[in-house]
Amino acid sequence: MADRGLARKVLQTEAAAILALVDRLDDRFDRAVDLLRRCRGRVILTGMGKSGIICQKIAATLSSTGTPAFFLHPADAIHGDLGAIQGDDVVVALSYSGETDEILKLLEAIRRLGARLVAITGSCQSTLASAADVALDCGVLEEACPLNLVPTASTTAMLAIGDALAMTLLVEKGFRQEDFASLHPGGTLGKRLMRVESLMHSGKQCPIVTSATGMQDVIYEMSSKGLGMTCVVDPAGALLGIITDGDLRRQMERGIDIRDLAAADVMTRGPVSVAPSTLAVEALNIMEARKITSIVVVDQRSGSVAGVVHLHDLWGTELF
Repeated sequence: MADRGLARKVLQTEAAAILALVDRLDDRFDRAVDLLRRCRGRVILTGMGKSGIICQKIAATLSSTGTPAFFLHPADAIHGDLGAIQGDDVVVALSYSGETDEILKLLEAIRRLGARLVAITGSCQSTLASAADVALDCGVLEEACPLNLVPTASTTAMLAIGDALAMTLLVEKGFRQEDFASLHPGGTLGKRLMRVESLMHSGKQCPIVTSATGMQDVIYEMSSKGLGMTCVVDPAGALLGIITDGDLRRQMERGIDIRDLAAADVMTRGPVSVAPSTLAVEALNIMEARKITSIVVVDQRSGSVAGVVHLHDLWGTELF
């Protein structure tokens, strides 16, 4: 049986390492955020070994939230890739000891090129910390490793500081949900943040009738488009109402012969609608709150129907 006691100790040790960082957030953290916010070039993360892996994650988080960033392996840098660093960049170097040879060999070049340097290290008295414009302390009392050897709590602390920097920077830059959507066109996150104009049934796939359309043609339009509803528009194409399967069923339950009716006699007026720029996840929230299965997309300038989004369209994109 697995040693769950050890597993708990690992989690407790790493949690404690993160919590210990909270009281260390001071003006050094503020200066680091300011350097990153004012960076006119790219943010370059560099570190060896497991610190390098943490660098890659931090770089990915920064890039996904509007701050251009990438990982530069320090060994590659000292063997020909120093050209990746420019004077308007900010280098963020991760080294728990602050004495990693490959990192220290970059210091002279970073200064010569004019780039700024932020250090994330467990030793604020180290060579790296002393050379940096700002040094952030990620020191831990112990590693989660039973031998106190394998970088565990220390790398977790580094990652947490990186996340704290990225999220603070996100707010400082005024990064919005719309900005995030534009940077995440693929995957589940991207699908959640797609705009309804990318998902809606439009053109010939959009069910539309006029207010004067007879019920036989209304039913045909609803059946052929397969959405269980149709939009009802005026002669100019502006939305007047909708007719759903439920509307037809309720009319028949009242004993009304719908064959002689027109769309205007059956439709629900003033239906819920959204703009083409509405995020898919927002449309889904509206449908769930209103307990409806379709929502009409209306062009805000002309008032005309642009399309229809069905609940199945949103579920099919794996929004959740």
